[in-house]
Amino acid sequence: MTPLEALAVLAAGFTAGGINAIVGSGSLVTFPVLLAVGFSSVTANVSNSVGLVFGNVSAAWGYREELDGQRERAIVGGAGTAVGAIVGGVLLLTLPEGVFETVVPLLILLACVLMVLRPKPRLSHGALSHHRKIALIATGFGVGVYGGYFGAAQGVILLAALRFLIPDHLQRLNGLKNVMVGIANGVAAILFVIVAHVAWDAAALVAVGSISGAQIGARYGRRVPDEGLRWTVVTVGVIVAVVLFVK
Repeated sequence: MTPLEALAVLAAGFTAGGINAIVGSGSLVTFPVLLAVGFSSVTANVSNSVGLVFGNVSAAWGYREELDGQRERAIVGGAGTAVGAIVGGVLLLTLPEGVFETVVPLLILLACVLMVLRPKPRLSHGALSHHRKIALIATGFGVGVYGGYFGAAQGVILLAALRFLIPDHLQRLNGLKNVMVGIANGVAAILFVIVAHVAWDAAALVAVGSISGAQIGARYGRRVPDEGLRWTVVTVGVIVAVVLFVK
């Protein structure tokens, strides 16, 4: 990469880190930039996933206050995303490109509909029931598969699902989302490092940018009221779906 291209990747990582901390879908910033500087689609996807893991960790740390009392949720949901990410990563490396291109925008729009229609839940910070634990594992698995394979607006889809499943403040669920997405991306990244080609220069630039971007995103994103965050998620999700439909 030229110095200008490296700067573009670094800036994209910073932007993606901030977006992922607040909403999700930061990959729609970094992935096209990696393609534009000359990487193949699979290498760009793999390198992007590896780099953004560090931003996910940074985002989770930025939301550490909201994560207080959510250890059980993080463990249960993270177990689901971890297994799902392995499946998604294998699919990415074995299936032809573009297999899910038609389905992805529909999934994102469905998440937006859930976010709009879900009535304000009765808030509860208690332990998860047995049925909710199973549902959380299944939800984590499904989102993990999606994240390991593609990942665009993964956070949007997961946050909408968590809001439908768990009666709690949206900002607390956003912190949980950051942990679960981080686990999914982390597991997929380990798989990619072992069996795929990672462009380490690109991954490092995305990592550095996303770490700082996630801290900025968490600092200001945590101040957004739940209702404002809800409509931000919906707006971003619709934009992402339209972009993917047009592509």
